[in-house]
Amino acid sequence: MNAHVGSWAPNRSKRMATLALGLALVLILISGSGTRSSAQERGSHIRVVVNLVQLNVAVTDKNGNYITGLHPENFAIYEDGIPEKLATFAEGNGPARALVDLAQADAKAENTADHVEAAALQQPTTVTGSSLDSLVAGANVFILFDTSNYMYRGFVFAQDAIADFVRSLDTADKIAMYSYSRDLSRVAPLTPDRSAVLRGVRNTVAGDEAALYNTLLLTLRDASQYKGRKVVVVFSNGPDNSSVVPPEDVAELAQSAGISVYMISTQQAKLEPVSTAVFERMTAATGGKAYFAKNWRDEKRAFASIRDDLAHLYSISYYPRANPNRGWRSIQVRLVGDELRKAHIRTRTGYRLQANRFSSDTATAVVPSAEPTAGDPGK
Repeated sequence: MNAHVGSWAPNRSKRMATLALGLALVLILISGSGTRSSAQERGSHIRVVVNLVQLNVAVTDKNGNYITGLHPENFAIYEDGIPEKLATFAEGNGPARALVDLAQADAKAENTADHVEAAALQQPTTVTGSSLDSLVAGANVFILFDTSNYMYRGFVFAQDAIADFVRSLDTADKIAMYSYSRDLSRVAPLTPDRSAVLRGVRNTVAGDEAALYNTLLLTLRDASQYKGRKVVVVFSNGPDNSSVVPPEDVAELAQSAGISVYMISTQQAKLEPVSTAVFERMTAATGGKAYFAKNWRDEKRAFASIRDDLAHLYSISYYPRANPNRGWRSIQVRLVGDELRKAHIRTRTGYRLQANRFSSDTATAVVPSAEPTAGDPGK
């Protein structure tokens, strides 16, 4: 069965432009960042680089139960209809297994024309099987906690639910604790130290208005700097009322960086159809899930569900074959075996090549992207 996620919006080129503008505005407003000079822009080059493409794949039966114990041969991956060879494979908390030597795979191009196209388009760094584990290490989990004035009533209960979630995250290598109201607060930067994260949870305080999409954009930007599985878990108690960027652009960035977004929201957001639709579509587009909690017990159950999801994901990566397509590349994941015909797959459905910018005096260097970009194909 093919993985399927509905398209977010038809006008992708316009959103790409507004995403760049929105990110610049947020960085200026919150981080005080500036833009590069026109002279620097004129002296720079753009090069497209594709490295390892990583997928987090959830496989469930018709009742929603996780199907475990699958093997690499149970998965078939196609990029733009081109069959791909799996490079690494891992299930749940298990270590990633190298299945191919990428250096050899790159050297054995199918034919000369394909080899030339691959060199011109992708220019990959040399990656051998021995270094693959470092590229697909366990999950880095970023928690983004709503501390706006929406949270006054259930603040302590939400802190307790998040603290229990942190203690239970055996699947994560590192955890970051962020909070937001109008601004983003990095209360505990990404760390393996659970006690530091728990202190960050307890040190959060309620603030003013909610700029969810501004701060989620910055959280995604931080997460995109890291390799391996990256997950953002958002706890939101209400709609956004002060962001300058639209949620479509935030979803675009999450897809571009290959970051799964999970959202736990209270009943207050559920009562607003627009917020409900945004949360559900944003998480579905990235391979995550949306939860709506009526009370603190539902909050704990939602966090437990996310923990279980992370523990049962299959981490699969492949090194894309030569492909002249410089735009959106669709990905299909299929299960092999008659006993898996009725199984369901949840994962992202593609990526868009990412341009890397570097100065003219280093034009001969190959600058790999942090992650291939991902998103829905424009309609």
